[in-house]
Amino acid sequence: MFAILKTGGKEYRVSKGDIIRVEKLGGKAGDRVTLKDVIMVSQGDQVQLGKPVLSNATVTGEIIRQVKGKKVLTYKMEKRKNYRRMKGHRQTYTYLKVNEIALS
Repeated sequence: MFAILKTGGKEYRVSKGDIIRVEKLGGKAGDRVTLKDVIMVSQGDQVQLGKPVLSNATVTGEIIRQVKGKKVLTYKMEKRKNYRRMKGHRQTYTYLKVNEIALS
């Protein structure tokens, strides 16, 4: 059984026991999270598709840890104008272990 869910503007294919890295979700390590934006659920030969999401499906997981990604630097410059700007950004991520895919 697997599901396709949407969180943080991205879609993930998950099964029970998977550990995925998603954009930061609120909570601390050990907290349980329920994701309701499930697009598709597949059980063997049976497939249920949402239009756009399934209202009767949820994915429950546990937050393993909250981390920051690598620093990404951006640099802008205009030649001969003495204009230089450098910015840095570190995206925060949540590692999530999928405990259950439920259909009601």
